[in-house]
Amino acid sequence: MASGTPSSVPDVLAPGLACVFCGINPGRVSAAAAAHFANPRNDFWRLLHDGGFTPRLYDPQEQFALLELGYGATNAAYRTTPGSGDLRRGDFDRAAFEERIRAVEPRAVAFVGKEAYRGLYGERPELGAQVRVIGRSGLFVLPSTSPANAAVPYEERLRWFRELRGWIEPVERRAVRAIVVDADERVLLVQFKRPVGDETWWGSPGGGIDPGESHEEALRRELREEIGLEDFDVGPLAWEHEGRFAWGRVLYRQQNTTYLVRVPQHEPRATIDLEPEGVAAVRWWALDELEASTEQFAPPDLARRVRTLLS
Repeated sequence: MASGTPSSVPDVLAPGLACVFCGINPGRVSAAAAAHFANPRNDFWRLLHDGGFTPRLYDPQEQFALLELGYGATNAAYRTTPGSGDLRRGDFDRAAFEERIRAVEPRAVAFVGKEAYRGLYGERPELGAQVRVIGRSGLFVLPSTSPANAAVPYEERLRWFRELRGWIEPVERRAVRAIVVDADERVLLVQFKRPVGDETWWGSPGGGIDPGESHEEALRRELREEIGLEDFDVGPLAWEHEGRFAWGRVLYRQQNTTYLVRVPQHEPRATIDLEPEGVAAVRWWALDELEASTEQFAPPDLARRVRTLLS
């Protein structure tokens, strides 16, 4: 979709794309053509084809055809300049950029060049997958495709495009979780925190199923580790849902199976170090409190699901 950007080069975005490619800003050739990476000396479109993203070599004017393949394009800064070195710090609006990405939730954002990433985040990244994420979208840094980066051989740049192509295919993971409810109909939830940034969200305790484990075996292990719960009966199936997220430089598609677990009372205490798991807090929630909260939950309709389950 063209989003009325303050640039003659429109955003090529739509909900649920596999990957959005992010250049640093429009050069004069791209601005004149109203198309991303339009300089004929820029290798972006050739690398996109040779990297396996497009079935043939696309022309920059065909940029909106990328949407049909699950890809999009945007820029880290909107102002047109003769070169990226002419940009100023004020040209980069990180909050607006992240809002733009969260609105469409692509599986990944691939920055075409380290400077596009550094302009937004003030840090020079290594090439490849990043620890930082935007919501559920993973971040990846590619070599610049600009003719100014000609010192990096084409084959080396192509290697990174091919690595991205494989990386955006999510790792399938099975997980088991528990809605733990006490005698006062309170729900025990775990707060997770990203290793970079300040994003947090609340979800039910649980985790991945190890090879050879049954659902019950995995659930007992996870509840013992995360909240110190040992003596409990696994109740009925509460629900199943798919979660898609980026964590630890990996994209996951997780199939969650959630069971109801009732306990008279319980004081949660971890039996392992949960910091590497991203766990920041554990607490009991009254249902009314859960429904009134403005915090982030996973799944997003967790309060409604719990209300339906307990009714």
